[in-house]
Amino acid sequence: MSEYKSPVYNVRAVPVEKVYANDYNPNVVAPPEMKLLELSIWEDGFTMPCVCYYDQEHDTYILVDGYHRYQVLRTSKRIYEREKGLLPVVVIEKDLSNRMASTIRHNRARGTHNIELMCQIVADLDKAGMSDSWIMKNIGMDRDELLRLKQISGLAELFANKDFTVPAKQEEFQFYQHDDYMSEEY
Repeated sequence: MSEYKSPVYNVRAVPVEKVYANDYNPNVVAPPEMKLLELSIWEDGFTMPCVCYYDQEHDTYILVDGYHRYQVLRTSKRIYEREKGLLPVVVIEKDLSNRMASTIRHNRARGTHNIELMCQIVADLDKAGMSDSWIMKNIGMDRDELLRLKQISGLAELFANKDFTVPAKQEEFQFYQHDDYMSEEY
């Protein structure tokens, strides 16, 4: 078995014209923060590479994380010129469902999410056959958040012909097993 090596140890300088945004990133950055990001990259340089999937067939890179850094390079003339149009990227080899999960994991620690896009991601993962447990584990949701997103989406097909399978929390499971449980509140 070979020793694991994190992608960050293999940063590539890629022409920004070969990099494309994914169509599932729900992260939103307000204009003042975008200006601050541009200033940060101007003052400090790129301190974190973007995370991409390499599409060998088209010789392109699809963003998994780093969309706003990518946007700054594309839209800031002074940064584009200084960086010679090159974006620092690392590559991960994952299928689409796992790339979606990676995007959410990268985003959740530092940004806000557009609720409509989050609903769409949950729907897409569900349609791809990912279980509720897989979705919760891989994009850091608890069972209540997943249920809310499924309810908000209004997509009946998420619930069609199948049981809702979010596992109960251990405490809830034990609670429901008590003989003196009264269901008056429910």
